[in-house]
Amino acid sequence: MKKALVTGGAGFIGSHLAARLLADGFAVTVLDNFATGRREAVPAEATVVEGDVGDRALVDELCADEHFSVVFHTAGQASIRLSFERPEMDLGTNVVGTVNVVRACLETGVGRLVNAGSMTVYGEPATVPTPEGAACVPVSYYGVTKYAAERYVHIAGAVPGSVTAVTSLRMFNVYGPGQSTSNPYQGVLAIFIGNVLRGEPITIHGDGAQTRDFVYIDDVVAAWMRVLDDASTSGKVLNVGSGRETSVNELADAVLAAFGHSRATWEVRVQPAQLGDQRRAAADTRALAALGWTATTTLAGGITRTVEWARVDAG
Repeated sequence: MKKALVTGGAGFIGSHLAARLLADGFAVTVLDNFATGRREAVPAEATVVEGDVGDRALVDELCADEHFSVVFHTAGQASIRLSFERPEMDLGTNVVGTVNVVRACLETGVGRLVNAGSMTVYGEPATVPTPEGAACVPVSYYGVTKYAAERYVHIAGAVPGSVTAVTSLRMFNVYGPGQSTSNPYQGVLAIFIGNVLRGEPITIHGDGAQTRDFVYIDDVVAAWMRVLDDASTSGKVLNVGSGRETSVNELADAVLAAFGHSRATWEVRVQPAQLGDQRRAAADTRALAALGWTATTTLAGGITRTVEWARVDAG
């Protein structure tokens, strides 16, 4: 049986990936420090190791003992706001943690490493939708650390004699069931849903005309699994998004509509834009489409499913 390690496997994306790997016949180990991940999100069949990717000895020992055939690296600090408040923590988790994972893969002969990249590496791109070849000029500390981590991954994968094939997936705004609706540092859609569930006003930072590319979690998992055994993706960086721009204003209205409300019945507040907030974002996904992947979930459909899940989760 093939063995897989999912770093950050108690988190939103990682737990969904762990479940899919188990369904596909892998023995799965989850490494998570539970700073933001939830134990109940980890599939019962997975082996759980509580710890941090920043602990090099732990990562080395785990990879040496288990002889993983694949590592899905999703662990990381994912908040732009926190990256400005605690840049040293952001650097330690996203860069040092990734270096530890990369070194362990190289030293123990892990054959496959798929890395969670981020659309924040593009900063304010000249072209939207943005292709993978666009210049990377991040405008947040978080974007800087994600770009640095990505480069470590790909330089390591190109080392002569390396047996580790690497791919990075630059994910845009992933959403769906399982995403925390109570963590103010996570995705904006989940934050808006949490606001409504708790009877709070929705707060929009900036004028709300800034755009994002929202991609549903099931489509994201399908992208990860699509590249896993595809040798042609080795060494590549690929965008994972819907290819569609949605403004934050449009998103707020869609969330309210899913609850049967509108701005006439629900308070929507406006506050100043946040540091590092990109103006426009959408993925050019032609590279993944050429491999047979495309996002199939509409935003309306995805929001409906997410709201249905959130209502049940909230009890």
